[in-house]
Amino acid sequence: MQIILMHSRFTQAKSVTLSSRHVILALFAFLLVTTFCAAMMAALTLKLASADLPVLRDLVPAPATSEIGNKDKYMKENLAAMAAKVGEMQAQLIRLDALGERVQGLAGVKPEEFNFKELPGRGGPEVSSQPAKELNMAEFQAALAAMSVDIEHRSDYMNVVETKLMGFKVQSKLLPTIQPVNVAYNASGFGWRLDPFSGRSAFHEGIDFSGPSGTPIVAAAGGVVVAAEYHPQFGNMVEIDHGGEIMTRYAHSSKVYVKLGDIVKRGQHIADIGSTGRSTGAHLHFEVHVKGVPQNPHKFLSAGADQAKLAALNQK
Repeated sequence: MQIILMHSRFTQAKSVTLSSRHVILALFAFLLVTTFCAAMMAALTLKLASADLPVLRDLVPAPATSEIGNKDKYMKENLAAMAAKVGEMQAQLIRLDALGERVQGLAGVKPEEFNFKELPGRGGPEVSSQPAKELNMAEFQAALAAMSVDIEHRSDYMNVVETKLMGFKVQSKLLPTIQPVNVAYNASGFGWRLDPFSGRSAFHEGIDFSGPSGTPIVAAAGGVVVAAEYHPQFGNMVEIDHGGEIMTRYAHSSKVYVKLGDIVKRGQHIADIGSTGRSTGAHLHFEVHVKGVPQNPHKFLSAGADQAKLAALNQK
């Protein structure tokens, strides 16, 4: 390629011949200068950015940095809230375990049969047709909240069960279910019989335990002494109110060890076998009344014997 140069100072026109080599060198030099200028501009921009100029902050926004900071803050706040929630649930589980152990004791369940401190065994096949799904943050928080509500509900249910079981246990202690004397022979049962004095048919409102005079008589259940006196028919007599309109009577005693108004415990020594009142020999006449109506004491004593057998089996 030929270039003709003309100028007023030149006496004549001059020509310059450029080859392809000259053109390539010129392009290379241009690219080198351009790259150098761009590098200098980048270095100058970084230096100005480190100087924290307000004008540069306005011209060059940094949305990525602020978004990352907001996400980190959001994650930290949510993790702190979830950690507090997990702490509350752990405390609720500890209370629930203690409540479960109390209910277990009231129900008579052996500790080794139902241990609240050990996780139950779980398992099952992995279903390939239903692939596992990862929880996002919102779903995880919802699961935590639902679990917390479930724990509270179960705690309420266990409290109700404990109250019921405690009531049943107290009520069972107030039922006359233990035999008042340690003898095996019943001289006369509950119901119609021939009266030993008149020889005529008469209704016997209790059962008679024949035994030596002075044999201890104990309260068949806990309660309050409502009578401790001599009666023309029953002789030295003790009556105990057990609550729930249940009353027991112990008659023909030789000696009485309680007085009116005393609170007696289940199995407490209250009198001795004798033959006072309308009696043909040393024995205990024992009655159970519910709402003023005489009941067969055998029903209560049999229930007590069954409970004793069950308790003995649970202790083995």
